[in-house]
Amino acid sequence: MKEICIFLADGFEEVEALTTVDLLRRAGGNVHMVSVTDNLCVHGAHGIDIVADCLFDEVNNDPDMLILPGGMPGTIHLKEHKGLTSFLKSQFEAGRYIAAICAAPTVLGYLGFLNRKQACCYPGMEDGLTDADVTFNPVSVDGTIITSRGLGTAIPFALTLIEILFGAEKSKEIKTAIVY
Repeated sequence: MKEICIFLADGFEEVEALTTVDLLRRAGGNVHMVSVTDNLCVHGAHGIDIVADCLFDEVNNDPDMLILPGGMPGTIHLKEHKGLTSFLKSQFEAGRYIAAICAAPTVLGYLGFLNRKQACCYPGMEDGLTDADVTFNPVSVDGTIITSRGLGTAIPFALTLIEILFGAEKSKEIKTAIVY
């Protein structure tokens, strides 16, 4: 079973996070919603509270994929979390998949992961994609880095992650099941 962690900080974009979690779980992924706060209850950017599966300090495996949802100020909180940025660096160096949507690809730019890689983000935040080959595609995949533009691209983002982890047939199956 594929192990996947999605990191939630206060101010995360609810639709980006939950669409991704939902579709990856439908595909068979063992998705852990991880709070980077001191509480399992994480406050979304639009007043929707989500109860995470675990706290950051409880993550003790090497997931197949790490995911960062966007939203403000959630993205800022992700970038400022020293434990998370250290974990992202170790996963990047190990060649594991890292995905980010909306404003969150700027965290990857800040960490230096986008050097000469294709990447996209929320419109107007492209300056945060340090040294990237900026695209305006709904989803950009370059090696182990997957980025997407925002709430409106959450379904294609999640389907791309499914294709990467579980194959094109599973992605097509989920796409058909959700009538997309």
